[in-house]
This record gives sequence, C-alpha cells and structure tokens, in this order.
Amino acid sequence: MPSLSASVRQAVGAWVTQDPDPQTRAETERLVAAADGTDPQEAAAAQAELTDAFSGRLAFGTAGLRGRLGPGPNRMNRVVVTQAAAGLAAYLRDQVELRQEYGAKVLVGHDARHGSARFARDTGEVLAAAGFEVLVTDGPVPTPVVAFGIRHLGCVAGVVVTASHNPAQDNGYKVYLGDGSQIVPPADAEIAARIDEVARHPLGHVPRSDAYEPAGPHLLDAYAARAASLVPADAPRELRWAYTPMHGVGGDLVLDLVARAGFPAPAVVAEQAEPDPDFPTVAFPNPEEPGAIDLALALGEQVDADVVVANDPDADRCAVAARFPGGWRMLTGDELGVLLGEDALRRGTVGTYACSVVSSTQLATVAAAYGQPSTTTLTGFKWIGRVPGLAFGYEEAIGYCVDPEAVRDKDGMTALVRVLALTAALKAAGTTVADRLDEIATTYGVVLTGQLSVRVDDLDEITAAMARLRAQPPATLAGEPVEFTDLSGGLGDLPPTDAVRLEGPTVRVVVRPSGTEPKLKAYLEARVPLEQTGGLADDRARAAETLARVRQDTAEALGLS
Repeated sequence: MPSLSASVRQAVGAWVTQDPDPQTRAETERLVAAADGTDPQEAAAAQAELTDAFSGRLAFGTAGLRGRLGPGPNRMNRVVVTQAAAGLAAYLRDQVELRQEYGAKVLVGHDARHGSARFARDTGEVLAAAGFEVLVTDGPVPTPVVAFGIRHLGCVAGVVVTASHNPAQDNGYKVYLGDGSQIVPPADAEIAARIDEVARHPLGHVPRSDAYEPAGPHLLDAYAARAASLVPADAPRELRWAYTPMHGVGGDLVLDLVARAGFPAPAVVAEQAEPDPDFPTVAFPNPEEPGAIDLALALGEQVDADVVVANDPDADRCAVAARFPGGWRMLTGDELGVLLGEDALRRGTVGTYACSVVSSTQLATVAAAYGQPSTTTLTGFKWIGRVPGLAFGYEEAIGYCVDPEAVRDKDGMTALVRVLALTAALKAAGTTVADRLDEIATTYGVVLTGQLSVRVDDLDEITAAMARLRAQPPATLAGEPVEFTDLSGGLGDLPPTDAVRLEGPTVRVVVRPSGTEPKLKAYLEARVPLEQTGGLADDRARAAETLARVRQDTAEALGLS
C-alpha cells in the first residue's frame, strides 16, 4: 500500500511544532495516523488530504485569502492567518507615503464563521506588535461596516475575516487600504511576497501584542445613521416585506438601520435569523443558489409582502424577490442592478455609472439616456469601487454600491435600504417592481441575462476548458456571427484578466474562472433592440429562446454539454 511521501511527512512535522491551535494540531495527527493505518480507503483519503494541504500554499491575491479550514499551508488556519497578518504589517511599514496620507490605524473585523473571531484576534495582535494602532470589532460585523469604518475612522488599512457566501467549511481574509477599497495589483503581489518571506521562518519569530483596542459601538451606530440618511424625509415608507440574513451577521444591524430610516419592521425568517456558521437550512449560504431563499419566499407569501429581501452571510450582497403576474420570482443580479441604477438616475444622481465586464450592457444604455457617463470594469468591487466620480456601481453577482461616498465596496444593507425606498415609492404611486421593470424594457429594449456555471473538483478541468475555448472559439452563437476577444491581453482601459468574450449584434458571452470558488462561469446575454420590437411579451419570448440557444452553444464550445 502506498505511504505518505517523505517531503509531505517532513512538512507535516515542521507544521505541528509551530501550530498554536490545538484543534488543527489534533486534526493533523489524526490524518497522519489514518494515512499510516491499515484501512486502505481511510489511508488513501488521509494521504490525499495531507498531500493537498501540505504540498502547496493558499495563494494571496486581490481577493486576499479564501479556502477550506484545516491544517496545512494550503488551508485557512491560525498559522496561515498569522503569516498573512505579519506580511501585511511588513507591507504597510514599507509604504511610507501611504502612512503619511492615512496614518497608522488599522481596523480588523470578522464574521461569525468557524475560526473568524480567533483569526481576527491573531491579526490584531500581530499588527499591534508591529506598531500600528489597531481596532478590532467587538464581535461579528457585516463586511460593509469595515469598508465604511476605514474611511470613517481614518485608517491606513482594514482586514475582514470572512468567506462571504462560501460553504461552511471555508473561511477567508479580505484586505482593504486607506481609500476604503479592496487591494488591487501591485499591492496584492507585494503583500504576498512579504507573506512568503514570513513563512520561511518559524511562527514563533512573529511578535505579538495584546495592545489593540475594541472598535466600540460607535462604528455600528455611525454606519446605521449613514445608511438611514439615504432615505429622504418626505419619501414614502409604507410597505410589507420579508427578510432573511441567511444565518449571517446582518440581521440585527439591518433591523436597526431600517427602524432609523422609518420603514416598518420586516417579517424575519426565524430559522435563519441568528448567525450560525454551519448554515443548517441551506446547502450553500448564497441567495443566488436554488432553494436558498425558499423559506423567505414562503414567509413573504404568508405575510402578503410587497418584496422579499435576503442578504448573504456577511451582508455585502443583496438579493430581491418580487411579485410578478406568474407569482414570486427572484430578480437576477442584472435586473436589480439596472433597477437601482435607473432609480438613481431618475432621482438625479450625477456621476459615473459602472458595472463589471460580466454584467448586463443595459446600465450603460440607461445612463446615456440620462446624459451620465458609464464605464465597464473588471469583475469585482476592487475595480468598481475605484471608479473616479462613481455614482452607482454593480456586478451581476448581486453586489451593489449605492453610496460610494461612504462605502467603496458592495454593500447589501444600503442596497436593501434603497430597495425598500423604491418599493415603497412604487406602492404609493400604485405600481410595482414588476411594472418598473416593464417600463425599463419598453423604454430601452429587452435584455435578458443568464449564467452557465460548472463546479469542479479539479481546477485543471477549468484550465482545459478555457484552453479549448481559446483554441477553437465558435464562429456563431444562436446562429448569429460573433467576434472572439481574449481578455488575457487586456482590452481598452481594462487590465489583462483570464477571460474571453464572444459578442455579436444581439448576443454576448463572457467566460472566466470564478475568483472565489472552484467554478467555471459563462455570463450570457440576449438583446432585442427597440427597433426590432414586436411587443414586450413577444420580445421577452424571443430573447429567452435566444438565450437558451446561446447557453447550449456555449456549453458545447466548452466541452461541457
């Protein structure tokens, strides 16, 4: 029977001697015992796990860190987090101009996932020992609170320990700099290099100090006050709504800021109301996943709600379901993005309207009609939040920035406030969210979007599929000639990214690997321009048929059909 390789065994031994966490040490020892055991299946599984966990390293990039919890450098644990904190501290010490502009204060927050509070304390201790004035949130907080707090408190950087909407076995580490935006190149690579340098030495060499301070209740109070201020005093507020925080950390704060804004309290899904790192009622704690908001929809029906709203576990995303002629339906991320963007334009919000390259093209059309500029960014709010003069930004993965002056990141709670304000205003006028979407479609044309998403166990499958598409891109989609563009070389103002685009007169597909999950994603769009309209119902049927054909053609091109 094969045995554990000598190199992995050596790496495991070195790890156990420096791991400060008794749980991961015990798990390492259990895996080694199983790998050396007599049960062939158990031994093979343990050897595979140890080889994967100890043969590589969890990569630090523009999304920070994100991965499975467990022992080893290729997992999220106290050793990896401490090394990341020490690498970040070294990077910040070297950024003289950054510290001259923003000072030496760092805000650290965390969600309610397994290990998050301990990881946040480790980060606070390392940064405090490095000479920074460190504030650690008193308990679990939504990610947007930290993004807000960086600028509100005058920080040089911020860290949030969170894996957002990933499965329960994951955790992550997100880094912001003093402008309140997530890190982008070259900062990510420079921090990663310093983490690698720290990792070359035993963890005991990293100094620690408990001289950090609690952030205090003022931070949550200031955030809630700002969010509530987004609703004008004379705005309608009458509506019924249902809400779920999806076992996450947004619930209490949402109830607070909604009350401050003057809206009625929601009916809350009791089974998902409190933070629970195991997410017991959902397979994946992501409102976009099938079935994830079923409990909220049932509650919405029960209380005759006008709208149903869900946040993901760290409350940086916002999902909405509304009543349509056929019953309740979740809005797509693009529908809600265009709805919120059009509402901001209607209210006279001046500035640049931005969305990512994988989002709908319709926002640009609407912004142009109102005489406002628009721009397309790479995927992620690390790019959207940095758009100069940003008025509103979104990406199709239910991320929305409705108050960029205060939060330069996606924020599911301020988006929720704007959804309630819009729904109440429509109700006061005798119309609905469905009616407003019809109005947008008849004014600007029908645009339908969808997604083809494939989760894999082996990341090599994604690499192979992207290589096939680049080598033999389809000449047509849904019978329409398309132009192939490889975005790995950049495009216009867009930096290089691992993605390709196929676009024709009325169809578009963008294919890219997910930045946070082991998935390959294809973002699909079908349009019926106004000059080709045959009536709203017919136009939507035509667009849906085209979108289905585009989906099939894309799957075949990727070798996934």
